[in-house]
Formats: sequence, C-alpha cells, structure tokens
Amino acid sequence: MEKITLSRWIIFSLLLLSLGAVWIWLSSVEAGTTTQGAVPAPQSGFLAPDFELETFDRETYRLSDLRGRPVLINFWASWCPPCRSEMPAIQNVYDEYRTQGFEVLAVNSTHQDNLGDAITFAQVRDLTFPILLDRDGAVGTLYDIRSLPTSFFIDQEGIIQDVVIGGPMAEALLKIRAEQLFAGNP
Repeated sequence: MEKITLSRWIIFSLLLLSLGAVWIWLSSVEAGTTTQGAVPAPQSGFLAPDFELETFDRETYRLSDLRGRPVLINFWASWCPPCRSEMPAIQNVYDEYRTQGFEVLAVNSTHQDNLGDAITFAQVRDLTFPILLDRDGAVGTLYDIRSLPTSFFIDQEGIIQDVVIGGPMAEALLKIRAEQLFAGNP
C-alpha cells in the first residue's frame, strides 16, 4: 500500500512540476516587447513606452524616433531642489556624448510646475538638450512617476537599462551610465 501511495505522489509531483514549467514558458515576456498592461511601471529590461511631447518652441519629439541612439529621459520640475542640482551634470554629460549620438529628453512635469519658471530655469542654465512639456501629466502617468527627479536610461534598441528615482545624480554616475549604454552593458 505504501509503494502505491509513494509512486502516486511522485507522479503527481512530476505532473505538477511539468505544468509549472509550461506555465512559466507560456507566460514569459520577451525582453523588448511592450509593457502595455504586463508590467505595472516601466522598468529595466522592458521596452520604454513611446510618447510624443512638444518643447517650449512647439517642436515635437517622439521617443521612438530616437531608436538607434542611447537616451536619458529625465523627469523634473523647476521647484525641485534635486532636479535643479543635477541639471548642470546632465548638461555636461550631454555636451560630452552628444556627438556620439547620446540624447537627453528633459521632461518637465508642467502640470505640477509653472511654465514661466521652467522656461526661465532652462534659459538661465543654458540647457541645450530638448526640454519637453508634459502639460497634462500623461507621460508622467505612463512612466508611473511618483518622485522627482526620476531618470530612465534607454539603450539603442529602446530598452530601459536603468531607472534612477530621486537625486541629484552625480556627473560620474551619469558618465558611467552613458558609457554603459554605448557599450551595450546594462
């Protein structure tokens, strides 16, 4: 009687393990596929959600148009002290790597900021990368922004390689992340 019960238990366990392996295989998401509904917030290893925003001058930028280049998306506001502190470092790294194709999209949380203050902030600091206006907060919601600043390092394939929440980021960290994106290392 004990042998029958033991053999049934082994068969049941093997069947359960096999079903678990099939479930894992069927429910896996390939890196680089969309995060639409599959992941609660954009994160490393997943395709960065596409968006389109305008600059102060109404020039339009679409993230997907930058495929083939490494991109830093930085969500910020002019009233945010860590945002203000890290902008010179972001500008310096942009200046150093832009000729190699490095892009910075500074997404101003305009729905939480004063547009005039954001414009003045960018002009006084002579920021030369695109300042995009998230007027209604839709892109911040798409990226599940809960804290400013929040930065996404995106590789040439459009895959998020790193997310940095809070700041200010040091220039050394920014350089390391930019070089990793160029080297293809997460």
